[in-house]
Amino acid sequence: MIRQGPVIDRDTVYRGPDEAGHVFLTFDDGPDPRFTPQILDILAQASAYATFFLVGKDAIRFPSLVRRIAQEGHEVANHTWSHCHPWTISSRVARQEVSCASAALSDILGRSPRYFRPPYGRLRRSMMDKARELGQTVVMWSLSAVDWGPWGGPARIARRLRSAKVGDIVLLHDACRGHNRPWETVRVLAGFLSELHYQNLIPSLFEKTTVGAEKAAMIPEGHADRAEELPKNARTFSSRSGQSES
Repeated sequence: MIRQGPVIDRDTVYRGPDEAGHVFLTFDDGPDPRFTPQILDILAQASAYATFFLVGKDAIRFPSLVRRIAQEGHEVANHTWSHCHPWTISSRVARQEVSCASAALSDILGRSPRYFRPPYGRLRRSMMDKARELGQTVVMWSLSAVDWGPWGGPARIARRLRSAKVGDIVLLHDACRGHNRPWETVRVLAGFLSELHYQNLIPSLFEKTTVGAEKAAMIPEGHADRAEELPKNARTFSSRSGQSES
């Protein structure tokens, strides 16, 4: 039974700043021993950096892969414990999904994640509140590759990614969960990174700061079904590239 519908507020981040040539690549649903290493190899070859929103129960199955993500300079972030749909569980369980994943990642890396993204991009007040209680910023996206389902063929993914522009937070997947097609993501990623380089766009990591609130005055692609209106003071990120969190 659906317990709660869309929630959106001023502290949810949908895009980065429209300055300095940065874009923000994010990979959801890992770690996956089949595809995450391939994606890490491609990112390393391009000197590109990304944020990986990891599922806690898979993180504890593959802790060395979680550590590799962090050691190679990428950000490790919270994507709940088991990837349950946020609207189909109780508030108590929703909070536990956030806290258990955070504890798992903290145990593996020795530090707490700084960012949280809900499964399926479905915002739930109890999850958001728990994430913020743990010091984690809620991060969504402004551009989805739609690397899943019948629309997730390589040509279509590549076409969507070609529309990336400065400040975009790009949603991709590195795990074969549900209808995800990470093998197609692997096929197009190197070409996408080359295109970003050609356009002088730098795949960067987030900094936990607020800038340019007016830049998020409309609902980004992929979020029209999640809220009626994106607040004018919705948060955006500043950026950093090439440096891992100490």
